[in-house]
Amino acid sequence: MIELEKYETIIFDCDGVILNSNFQKIEAYRNTAISFGASEQQAQALVDHHVKLTGISRNIKFKYFLSEIMHQEVSEEAMSELLKVLNTQVLKLLNECEIAKGLSKLRERTKSSKWMVASGGDEKELNHLFKEKKIDHFFDEGIFGSPASKHEIIELKQKKINFSPALFLGDSLYDIQTAQKYNLDFIFVSGWTDLSGWEQICADDEIRTIERINDLI
Repeated sequence: MIELEKYETIIFDCDGVILNSNFQKIEAYRNTAISFGASEQQAQALVDHHVKLTGISRNIKFKYFLSEIMHQEVSEEAMSELLKVLNTQVLKLLNECEIAKGLSKLRERTKSSKWMVASGGDEKELNHLFKEKKIDHFFDEGIFGSPASKHEIIELKQKKINFSPALFLGDSLYDIQTAQKYNLDFIFVSGWTDLSGWEQICADDEIRTIERINDLI
């Protein structure tokens, strides 16, 4: 049994941890690229880049898409168009996606801990989705996302609140690297991950894994 009660702060990634949304996000990126005028091959290249950088801000991914895949100028107009279309696609596809079971019971078990979200998703979009799904109230320390990076989110919180000891629940390589960088305890949530080879990665680094958040109860 994991001693959850000892943590001052519990940090949750969103996609693949709280929401079963990784593969919906993949389709949202593909649809956005196609609507922008990309070929199927170019759209797949963006999808591959997105999966490789799971947990990283969409702004970084779209800059790569424009410069390295579409060979276009990274203009404010193009970025604005891509972000607007992706936002519409994400809200459409994620509106019906599955929510992790057990959040309410876990919140009760860890009622003395501060809960927060640190995601690569758009912050306004996340807050809208969580409110629509009626799960925003669980995260008393806030729901944070891009344009700030997870590193920036965690650094800000470390300065502002009684933060440690802290636990990070994530499902990407970037989440693992973030936890290591800031000396956070980490649990890899495998059930909805899109990280290829996660089993070996976790074994090599001796990372504790669970399939679902519900497994913590």
